[in-house]
Amino acid sequence: MGARTALGVGNFLRKFANVRLGNTHCVISVQGKKNYGTTSGEQKEYAYEMACSNIRYGEGVTREVGLDCKNLGGKNICVMTDKNLVKLESVKVVCEALEDVGLKYSVYDKCRVEPSDKSFKDAIDFATKGNFDLFVAVGGGSVMDTCKAANLYSSNPKAEFLDYVNAPIGKGLPVTHKVKPLIAVTTTAGTGSETTGTAVFDFSDMKAKTGISNREIRPTLGIVDPLHLRTMPERVTAYSGIDVLCHAVESYTVLPYYERVPRPTNPNLRPAYQGCNPISDIWSRHALQITNKYIKRAVYDAGDMEARSIMHLASCYAGIGFGNAGIHMCHAMSYPISGLVKSYMSKGYDDDHPMVPHGLSVIITAPAVFEFTASACPERHLEAAQYLGVDITNKRKEDAGPVLADRLRQIMQDLEMPDGLSSLGYTKDDIPNLVKGTMPQHRLTKLSPRPVTEEIVTGLLEKSMKNY
Repeated sequence: MGARTALGVGNFLRKFANVRLGNTHCVISVQGKKNYGTTSGEQKEYAYEMACSNIRYGEGVTREVGLDCKNLGGKNICVMTDKNLVKLESVKVVCEALEDVGLKYSVYDKCRVEPSDKSFKDAIDFATKGNFDLFVAVGGGSVMDTCKAANLYSSNPKAEFLDYVNAPIGKGLPVTHKVKPLIAVTTTAGTGSETTGTAVFDFSDMKAKTGISNREIRPTLGIVDPLHLRTMPERVTAYSGIDVLCHAVESYTVLPYYERVPRPTNPNLRPAYQGCNPISDIWSRHALQITNKYIKRAVYDAGDMEARSIMHLASCYAGIGFGNAGIHMCHAMSYPISGLVKSYMSKGYDDDHPMVPHGLSVIITAPAVFEFTASACPERHLEAAQYLGVDITNKRKEDAGPVLADRLRQIMQDLEMPDGLSSLGYTKDDIPNLVKGTMPQHRLTKLSPRPVTEEIVTGLLEKSMKNY
């Protein structure tokens, strides 16, 4: 990367210098700013960091996992998965790969789809007792997030559970101890969790989701093997794929990094979710374009390996984008939507408890959200619509919100998404509790390009009761 980076849009036109590049990490500072070494609670951010797991893509690359573990010095491996995947080829291949190189391993298959604090703690207990020196997660976002938490806390058994949970729900402490290597074998095309330092769970005390977000817990290596998508059910494909779309739109429209406050007092306090920036924009844009082209094919034709393979990459691209820029209100409101579920059960998910699949909980409010946020950065909302196939010729800035919202509704209908919160069993009487679960999600709400209040969130939820 050169010392000059022209971004061409409004305030993004800057000069950049002080670039340090490694395999997966760089720090970029804005040239010309004074007092880099001083901080104030009121000072805005002046730098952004790029962090991402190493990624390996290819049909059949899961068979290399045994050698990867050996190369990383692993001798006692924890393989984490769920009760359904443990019966499938993906886990079998991983175990065979470990056996082929003579490595000892134990399988934990109790990862919960849409994990909770209780399921996290069970996995942490297993990992702590096992004294493992390397972790392999085989599954979707729920498995990968569970494995990240198990690695984090088992590597520091003295830590209390809320120590690393995002503030203000938890303490949000920095991770200063060394975690073990983690290889994430992703079996869905959705969360992008193989690229990020984020682990999300249902917090039973709040009846809402929250999470842990720190670069130190991101996987050492993400394995993206399209062969695992052959058995992914239609609805799982739809809801994980729509999560890719939301990750990309939110990260592209999130608050710019240089508007975020406060500037950290120490670089290790700089959050993983930093605001949109020139690097995250590249990944988010590309994820939008290819999701628009391939998601419908991937959902409705399980044999279309081209579409499913490319959606696997789109998930990874969006993960890199939002893992560094962050996401905002769709995800903030999705957490209580998932946590307060009453009786909703979705086809394609073999679960014994009510559950709103994550991608569905996110997309259900998207039309209302982007109509609200569009006035903060209309050009970006119009560009997002364009990347999703809309002809924005002669569209005005005032059109940005409705244009993007209408395109999202069309995609939702094409993919047979339920019609609004009412279809998930919610009524207007539930809105106060949904608002209550949204407002503490500061790592997301504070990145909204427009400030939000309880009244605004109430209005967004009311508009989301029906979408069509």
